[in-house]
Amino acid sequence: MTTKPTFTQHDPTRVIRADRGTQISAKSWQTEAPKRMLMNNLDPEVAERPEDLVVYGGTGRAARSWEAYDAIVKTLDDLEDDETLLVQSGKPVGVMRTHKWAPRVLIANSNLVGDWANWEHFRELEAEGLMMYGQMTAGSWIYIATQGILQGTYETFGAIAHKRFDGTLAGTLTITGGCGGMGGAQPLSVTLNGGACLIIDVDKTRLDRRKSKRYLDDVETDLDTALAKVIEAKRNKQALSVGLVGNAAEILPLILDRDEAAEVDIVTDQTSAHDPLSYLPIGVSVDDWHDEAEQDAEKFTIRAEESMAKHVRAMVEFQDRGAEVFDYGNSIRDEARKAGYDRAFEFPGFVPAYIRPLFCEGLGPFRWVAMSGDPKDIEVTDAALKELFPDNEHLATWLDAANEYVEFEGLPARICWLGYKERQQAGLLFNRLVAEGKISAPIVIGRDHLDSGSVASPYRETESMCDGTDAVADWPLLNALVNTSSGATWVSIHHGGGVGIGRSIHAGQVSVADGTELAGQKLARLLTNDPGMGVIRHVDAGYDRAAEVAVERGQRVPMIPELDQRDEESAAQ
Repeated sequence: MTTKPTFTQHDPTRVIRADRGTQISAKSWQTEAPKRMLMNNLDPEVAERPEDLVVYGGTGRAARSWEAYDAIVKTLDDLEDDETLLVQSGKPVGVMRTHKWAPRVLIANSNLVGDWANWEHFRELEAEGLMMYGQMTAGSWIYIATQGILQGTYETFGAIAHKRFDGTLAGTLTITGGCGGMGGAQPLSVTLNGGACLIIDVDKTRLDRRKSKRYLDDVETDLDTALAKVIEAKRNKQALSVGLVGNAAEILPLILDRDEAAEVDIVTDQTSAHDPLSYLPIGVSVDDWHDEAEQDAEKFTIRAEESMAKHVRAMVEFQDRGAEVFDYGNSIRDEARKAGYDRAFEFPGFVPAYIRPLFCEGLGPFRWVAMSGDPKDIEVTDAALKELFPDNEHLATWLDAANEYVEFEGLPARICWLGYKERQQAGLLFNRLVAEGKISAPIVIGRDHLDSGSVASPYRETESMCDGTDAVADWPLLNALVNTSSGATWVSIHHGGGVGIGRSIHAGQVSVADGTELAGQKLARLLTNDPGMGVIRHVDAGYDRAAEVAVERGQRVPMIPELDQRDEESAAQ
């Protein structure tokens, strides 16, 4: 019997930073790139608790243990271009001989069989060192810090502005909670749309960090002062964000009882509610948080759910008073339901409320990272994208705003939303720029798992599907399979990211534009097929706009005669 390896998850002496420049230690950029991205996930500028391998989302890890991390890095340095590394919940478990078109890494994180897919069983395995929580982009090595969610959050608040406030949030006040790795995008997203924002977080260091990165304008510890600032900004139609130190479950009900409640236009939340142990209950201090959660997880869970019920009750009551209220995908409604609050689902999730029309077009998060570490490479890609899509004013506005407001964390990166038959154009453009030497080193191209056809999540991306297929998990599995078959450099299948164990299955893909002809062939296939999955998923569910897009852009769908036509242009690539 083999000896059980040493298992270390906490090591404050480890400081990880991805290599920069054009010199590589792996055998090719196709293996150097995933190694640098794994390291970048754990860069202190990027990760929430890098000493614990935690990237974001409470417990979302990049690797299961420091021993596993070291083994992954060593294996990637030695991997050939016809070999594939298999990673099971953050631990390298095998290397297989495959071929050059196959992924260099295949990852599966947190996946449990249905009857065992709950936090209790997961935590038993995690405590034994047998599994880790990969979140979405933490365990798939494509997290790019708060910028990664920024544009999606910007798009969401922009959609709210168009739906409810004549196209701008100027003259509105948004109140929300959670300013960590994901939620930290909220204040800047509101102000970029012209609005005032009050964001509540129990941890002052998170608010201070967002202020230092210019995602947040000000930090206050007094409710009166914070409210006065954002209400004045609203009345002056000034874009301003203020962070308030406190617990949203306490503060939202307090605001409801004040005259200032009438000034609130939008309410949402992005605390880490998907995992009750990552949500601070009323009456527990930040300093005692993790000790109390570890000492009695069951009791802590009950207290957290009770606090979430108070939190959600206040959100519902804001909606009763006319505010625009929505769930931002952290499962807080279901946790409130578990605590006995029977109105928890009276406000919608953000996808059915605002984003699904974009998903029907295969639109979703397209992100890229400069392996050189040189911000000038991102400047070149920004300019090239604006030239590639000259009529897309929304894209140009976003890229200009990102250039002005987004401070790079870790390797320089960018994100924008592109659709079906747009992403492959961008990928081929980047590959050509590398080949021509206009970019100094390869570009990694990936996306969030929150994409149009890569996730089954009934409390978020697939909530309220028009045909009732909210919980059908075949789609992310097909997405991972088709991406594995289409030339991705690494592919991942995760369970539970963003919303918690038992609530979602989702898939990710990442590719490397290294300037070679082979990379170009892979990018053409991958970046067509991946967003194409979003189109066919929504065609199958019965969305008319998705069917229109399939006709317009040549996506073949059997059993629908008018869509069962081969796209000769794509077939010729």
